[in-house]
Amino acid sequence: MFRTRVKICGITNVEDALMAIDAGADALGLVFYPPSPRYVDLDTAAAIRRAVQPFVTLVGLFVNAPADDIRAAIDCAQLDLLQFHGDESESACTCFGRPYIKALRVREGETLEPLIASYSSAQGILLDTYVENVPGGTGRQFDWRLFPQKSSKPLILAGGLDAQNVSEAIRSTHPYAVDVSGGVEASKGRKDEFKLRQFIREVAGE
Repeated sequence: MFRTRVKICGITNVEDALMAIDAGADALGLVFYPPSPRYVDLDTAAAIRRAVQPFVTLVGLFVNAPADDIRAAIDCAQLDLLQFHGDESESACTCFGRPYIKALRVREGETLEPLIASYSSAQGILLDTYVENVPGGTGRQFDWRLFPQKSSKPLILAGGLDAQNVSEAIRSTHPYAVDVSGGVEASKGRKDEFKLRQFIREVAGE
């Protein structure tokens, strides 16, 4: 039976990382984008890496970051997977010796499959809501009818998800995985245990 995977993004501390793992998260996202309220520095990222238990994927999120900064984060946090949320070309995503996913921001009237196909080396594609000048973490959902029903890549649904709408989102889009940040927070950068557990229970259909 197919199981929808869960990535908890915007982890900023060890306590929240362990809480998300205990709740059943498959992957944790660390934001290496300084303007974000969920940004983590290298020391914190290294501490989270040391705390992460086996079989949990640690993902580093970058937005048009200098290559040296990406390499520093990979070395410090031993990232399993990279997530590119900016205007990075496919060639820019492939030069770090790590698998990656590419985030695409969905807007009305745009055909997604050619964009998805342009990142043929990606492990998956994350679809998030388009908001001008905001690369992600908007807390807004896009029209799920725009989510491709067939794709050449595993698709990850993001954008405005929480425990109240994630079951409907999964029924509507049948994603490989869902990605949540603000929808399971007590405040920006701090996760809420009840919201975390409720979200993951809803994804699991419990």
